Amino acid sequence: MRKIILALFAFAVISCKDETTIDYAVISGKILNSNDAELSLISSDRKTRKQLKIDKDGSFRDTLRVNPGVYSFYDSNNYDLIYIEAGNDIQINYDAKDFKNTLTLTGKGHEVSNYLREKNKLSSELSGDRKEFFKLEEDAFKAKCNDIKQAKTNFVSNYVGIPELFKGQEVKDINYEYLNTLGSYERSHAYYVNNEDFKVSDSFLSELVSVDYNNKEDYDFSTNYKGLVKSFYRKKASEIVKKDSLDRNIAYLKAVSLAKDPVIKNDLLFDAAIFDIKYVNDINLYYELFSKASTNDENNNKISEIYEGLRKLAKGQPSPKFFNYENINGGKTSLDDLKGKYVYIDVWATWCGPCKYEIPFLKEVEEEYHGKNIHFVSLSVDKMKDKEKWENMVKDKELSGIQLIANNDFSSDFVRDYMINAIPQFILLDPNGNIVEKNAPRPSNSKLTELFNELGI
Repeated sequence: MRKIILALFAFAVISCKDETTIDYAVISGKILNSNDAELSLISSDRKTRKQLKIDKDGSFRDTLRVNPGVYSFYDSNNYDLIYIEAGNDIQINYDAKDFKNTLTLTGKGHEVSNYLREKNKLSSELSGDRKEFFKLEEDAFKAKCNDIKQAKTNFVSNYVGIPELFKGQEVKDINYEYLNTLGSYERSHAYYVNNEDFKVSDSFLSELVSVDYNNKEDYDFSTNYKGLVKSFYRKKASEIVKKDSLDRNIAYLKAVSLAKDPVIKNDLLFDAAIFDIKYVNDINLYYELFSKASTNDENNNKISEIYEGLRKLAKGQPSPKFFNYENINGGKTSLDDLKGKYVYIDVWATWCGPCKYEIPFLKEVEEEYHGKNIHFVSLSVDKMKDKEKWENMVKDKELSGIQLIANNDFSSDFVRDYMINAIPQFILLDPNGNIVEKNAPRPSNSKLTELFNELGI
């Protein structure tokens, strides 16, 4: 009898072990010819970020508890996509010097990632040159979009090795991508044919009328559905702007506050506020509207923290400072060294396209106000390992003004204190070191010289 009991107990233990749910994914691999210390992972909604430590021999391994979905993985030079869900055990291997030809994804669950890579390649082949694609007339454009949708649907339906549940979701996502593309046609066609007055016919977007913009299930897995939802509320916001003459960011908050599904509403509110609150004119009104509409405590706490930080950056407040930043001449410069004049600070980097676009305009403004009561400071947030690139660009572009490089790129105290996560950003301080504008007009904007003249610079 005792043996029977022990046998039943052992069987029960084994059964329990078999039924244990794995709530994590394992990501491992090896990168050849790389000096990077980390491999980064970021979710498609950019809310989840993970750093995988790379050993000296290039190998890495980590256990991740993340929501299922598509993630970008990248080192300092290479980038691709991977699908991650609990139970995966995926190996990523490549040569950093020949990423495109050597990247391989293997292991349990790798098939979805390989499918995504092949689908992206197929997408490029099907749509061809973007300019020529969007220059097509309405009927031809919609016909081609339908052909692309059908080709992608056939591709996923016949793809071997990926879960049927994922296939079903992917078919819906492909349709949402098709609808998104139709929605972007008017603006893109107008741009490429150089006709600002172009409008699509009344029936062109008829398929968007029947879309349910409160489908939480689709919102959770489909980035294209999210795009449709956001476009829907941006249009609602535009209607509010026309009707009530409100700031566009304020109008968007009012629009998304009307979303019926609470999860979608809270996500839209947070996605907008995490960025827009740093750039609105009336942060108090913006914060008040957000707080009334949002019911997610975690989101509320994050936005509240940003709001309190922004209050310290209000007009007239003492500016955060930087100390002993290296200048292009090899010396050191601190913000206090510049007191006595207005200070216009351009936060930029050599790899930033919009930053480089502003350079000719900045040169013109610097020349116009040369010798007047203002310092022009260009503060690079390039990484220190790219210091030589910064030095070469300053020399090659013949950049004037005070050229500095931050001591720890985006993690530098001055940059963090100003909550800068997108560049270029322009800051204007008064001669006492107080904030005039934390988001000053760009050099390409005529409002900058208007502001300078109002201040008597």
